[in-house]
Amino acid sequence: MQALCITKPGGPDVLAICAVPTPEPKRDELLVRVRVAGLNRADTLQRRGHYPPPPGYPEDIPGLEYAGDVVAAGTDVRRFRAGQRVFGLTGGGAQAEYLTIPET
Repeated sequence: MQALCITKPGGPDVLAICAVPTPEPKRDELLVRVRVAGLNRADTLQRRGHYPPPPGYPEDIPGLEYAGDVVAAGTDVRRFRAGQRVFGLTGGGAQAEYLTIPET
């Protein structure tokens, strides 16, 4: 999949489209095809090297806000199914074609 990647700390010129593996949902996660992602101050601070993402989230792919469609669900997921629309906040990685999110 493609994602917007931070190649090094700096201004907008350090951003590049890069190929990264499509994430696999864990038992309690959804795989979401991102249709829209927000851009906020935390993303610009991360790009400049001043806002590390929480543990477990990509350090080089910004994006905290997303909206999209569920394309797959882990074996323990009960409330969502493929095709449903979702939106929300995540710890990072929303500036990509796909991301995984917890069901809760």
